Amino acid sequence: MRAPLRSPPGPGAGRHHQFLFAFAECVPFAIALLVLLIELTPAHVVYTGPMLVATPALAAVTMGPKGVLAAAGVAVGVSVTTATHNQAWGGQQVYTNFLALLLVSVASFMTSRAARTRRENELNQVRRIATAAQEVLLRPVPDRLGPVRAASMYLAAETGAQIGGDLYDVVQTRYGVRMIVGDVRGKGLPAVRAAAVVLGAFRESVHYEGDLVEVINHCGAALRRDAVVAGVGAADGDDTLLEGFVTALVAQIPDSHHVEVVNRGHPPPLLLRDGAVRSLMPTAPLPPLGLEEFMSGPRGRTDSHPFAPGDRLLLYTDGVIEARDRDNTFFDLPEAMVTMRDHTRQAFLEGLRQALLRHTKSRLADDVAIIVVDRQEVGESPENPGTADRTGESL
Repeated sequence: MRAPLRSPPGPGAGRHHQFLFAFAECVPFAIALLVLLIELTPAHVVYTGPMLVATPALAAVTMGPKGVLAAAGVAVGVSVTTATHNQAWGGQQVYTNFLALLLVSVASFMTSRAARTRRENELNQVRRIATAAQEVLLRPVPDRLGPVRAASMYLAAETGAQIGGDLYDVVQTRYGVRMIVGDVRGKGLPAVRAAAVVLGAFRESVHYEGDLVEVINHCGAALRRDAVVAGVGAADGDDTLLEGFVTALVAQIPDSHHVEVVNRGHPPPLLLRDGAVRSLMPTAPLPPLGLEEFMSGPRGRTDSHPFAPGDRLLLYTDGVIEARDRDNTFFDLPEAMVTMRDHTRQAFLEGLRQALLRHTKSRLADDVAIIVVDRQEVGESPENPGTADRTGESL
């Protein structure tokens, strides 16, 4: 999730780093080309052997084992070409250069492969830790909750230590089925901590707070308390924890055919009905949790929308609608929902996952959390609305 409280890097920063990395990858081959030019011109009196020997070692720094082999192959090709052109075969210097090139290439290849293996092992360990932390934080969404059927999906954007801050939960209470979906500003452990605080406050308050506004205000209060505690323990000059905020919305589905929503700066839910998608926009936009000082009026308002049997409700984080392809075109979530309107919940989520990965070429820029909820009447089959449930289970 992007953070408006700090100036993000300029749009050319990422491209600048990519250019430098690409330039570094080209250096070994540029050196080989320079040696070739020197040896094929009157300047061949310059001794270029050490320059070619260095190319595999330079390739090992930026390109890995395959890059080392490519650089070594180019260096051997240049050496053979120049030795033939200069009629240097039979001289001790030529064979000494070949031996040095062989030794450096083997050493560079082994070193590069060992470094890659070590990085992969470290990455796999971090992935296991991140997965365990995410599973502890985000509980599986129950399939059946009164008159609704639900399913969820979480997609991590980055490999490595970037544990996401997306959060969601669905709980059945005496007031109806209550849900939350949110997105914490930032990444890493501070984001996980903020997500845990908000989820803990939600799971506690949903069972005794009758007003949905009070539920989300309870989450905001818990986040502010945690920010104060974190700020007291933060290092001097480290205000990252104090600048955190969470976009979130809570929804409630009572026995009547409607859904109640309180939105705090989060993308609005989408309602699929009769093949058409409608966005459930808030009547009074409010700032995210943690930014209550920007609120001048009431601390929340519940909006009610029709939610009849056969309707499908989608709650999601901004990683879905901000997913872009190579042409910077945003992912069209409403169109994807219409295309898969007849899918079951699990098939719908799987189709949505595949569509997102195709659109972004498997390079998500942000984490994705989705809850899909179908409204059904008592007696309907969980996967085929409008037909009686023949399983004999109580709905």
